[in-house]
Amino acid sequence: MTAPATDRDEATASGGARPAPRLRWSAGTAQRLGLLVVIAGLVVAFGSARTAFYDQQLTVFPLLRDIAVLTVVGLAQMAVLSIGHMNLAIGRMAAFSAMFMGLAYQDWHLPLYPGLALGLLAGAAIGGLTGWIIAATGVNSFVVTLAMDFALLGLVSLVYSQTTTAAAFTARPAGMDGLRTYSLADVCAGQLCGSPAVPQLLLFTVLAMLIIGYLYSRTRIGRELLLVGSNIKAAQLSGIPTLRRVIGAHVLSGTLAALAGFMLAVAGGSFTATIGSEFMIPSFLGPVLGGTLLTGGAVSVIGTLLGTTLTQVIRQGLTLLGIGLESLNVYLGAILLLALSANRIRAMFSERRAVTSR
Repeated sequence: MTAPATDRDEATASGGARPAPRLRWSAGTAQRLGLLVVIAGLVVAFGSARTAFYDQQLTVFPLLRDIAVLTVVGLAQMAVLSIGHMNLAIGRMAAFSAMFMGLAYQDWHLPLYPGLALGLLAGAAIGGLTGWIIAATGVNSFVVTLAMDFALLGLVSLVYSQTTTAAAFTARPAGMDGLRTYSLADVCAGQLCGSPAVPQLLLFTVLAMLIIGYLYSRTRIGRELLLVGSNIKAAQLSGIPTLRRVIGAHVLSGTLAALAGFMLAVAGGSFTATIGSEFMIPSFLGPVLGGTLLTGGAVSVIGTLLGTTLTQVIRQGLTLLGIGLESLNVYLGAILLLALSANRIRAMFSERRAVTSR
């Protein structure tokens, strides 16, 4: 980026040399680079402390599989954060959608991908219903999604108790076991086209990231979603159908939650009522650490991946070091608190710089 035109004109008029172009990083780019550096440092540190951290089958493969699932969870939360909302029912929406997939596979004998499509439709429907309630009533998304979380908890538990004997759908359609256990190297029958440590489930995450990234960066709908999050009054005055955008964001969130539920069920080998019960904190950690604003108007798909990767690397590393589950939750809670405070801290520093520069 070059200096402003007025500076160049003054330098030329005074006979001085034109200043050299200066490279400036945006705040979002700097944040993502910082996350990448921290992740790399932690990988080296944990690997030095425990060589098992580099074991491809025992550590790297399940770590990448967890990152794949939780990145989609983060994208589901990011979709509603983009309009300044939040979705506290992401885990239950995942369980609700996975319930339809389990029914499709066990009772209706559908193949793998038609069952997945049915689950995605269920997720979109419950997300759309949630968004419609918020848009029609004007009630805060926190309240509505919290109520939806409790409603879906009861509904899913009731259906499982009435339709299963072990609180799980255990039918596995053709291809499900392959998605759970095979790596990219197995796609080409052992040829050098992928790493044995990279799970096939990661392909779903990459596809979701590409679609969501294109939506927010290249389409009018994506720009309108961000404008709604930045200033809903200005969006209304600009002629943007804000109610439809609110519903659309929640439809997208429900659909991504359904995909995450499918991926978690595949990783676990069955469809259970407890799917998604641990999605709450990771759904916020990934996008907020990655630069998505809680107040809406700014999102980062790559940042969501990096934020999720950071938390999972910390979790895996501390587990290998023998840190208990309770301590892990304390550390992750502290990270979330820091992430939620980061925006305010940056704003305070910006205000101080503006004052001192006057």
